[in-house]
Amino acid sequence: MWTEAWARDRTGLMNFEGEPRRLDIYLQDLYPKYSRSRLQEWIKKGRVKVNGREAKASLMLKGGEAIEVEPMELKALRAKPEDLPLEILYEDEDVVAVNKPAGMTVHAGAGAEEGTLVNALLYRFQHLSQLGGDLRPGIVHRLDKLTSGVILVAKNDLAHRNLQEQFSSRTVEKTYIALVEGVMEKDTGTVDRPISRDPWKPVRMTSARGADPEAGREAITYWKVLKRYLRHTLVEVKIGTGRTHQIRVHLGSLGHKVAGDTLYGARAHDSGRFFLHAWRIRFAQPRTGELVEIEAELAPELKQWLRSLQ
Repeated sequence: MWTEAWARDRTGLMNFEGEPRRLDIYLQDLYPKYSRSRLQEWIKKGRVKVNGREAKASLMLKGGEAIEVEPMELKALRAKPEDLPLEILYEDEDVVAVNKPAGMTVHAGAGAEEGTLVNALLYRFQHLSQLGGDLRPGIVHRLDKLTSGVILVAKNDLAHRNLQEQFSSRTVEKTYIALVEGVMEKDTGTVDRPISRDPWKPVRMTSARGADPEAGREAITYWKVLKRYLRHTLVEVKIGTGRTHQIRVHLGSLGHKVAGDTLYGARAHDSGRFFLHAWRIRFAQPRTGELVEIEAELAPELKQWLRSLQ
């Protein structure tokens, strides 16, 4: 019987069984310590063969295929300091809040080892929490690359653990501003649908219907209309959970895609980004327990976007 532990250091040969799924997603289940982009790299370099032949990551496995895998060793990576612009919104002895611009990745990953928020933080601050490892020092939570706004960073391990507990217990209040396509009829609403990886397009997430816990991870989004335009609606969004692409998926499930979000089928915008901004965050200072509220002003390109809708 093929096992995951055996495959960590040796070539694995197995027969696929189960529901149809993409090759790269199947490999991620077998090798959870590797990212999907890393596994796709194995596939591109011919280290994965299906029925004795090289295959594409998007190949749909239907059952009975013989799959051979030759794992590649992980390359040791360590984030390096870079002198990059950094807008500090708040700072104390434990926490830093930064206004992240759209287009900046939070931390390094496959294909993005420079120009990240972490690179900028390491240049600006001598010490950050090490609980996130060498690639994610200080990082407690994340924002999508094209989402702008406030993000918290832990300076030390004590603050990191405390903030993680606050996020896990859902006592951190995160408020976003989003522009969506179409005019929303209701003034307020809640989306309570689990979110899972899209089996047909792994770079996307999907909002599964029903209460089946196997369908995805719990996700809750609250929204409120701020302003209606001719063909768009500006909304305030609060999230009770922090799933990947949560706001984008949940608002899209209502028939109102986040404006400019081409990944989920919205029309492209001249700004090159989508309209989603982490506007406000409220948390308890890790050492004193005092409530701290921080706001990040809308990015200039988002203000111009709204002016163009008048």
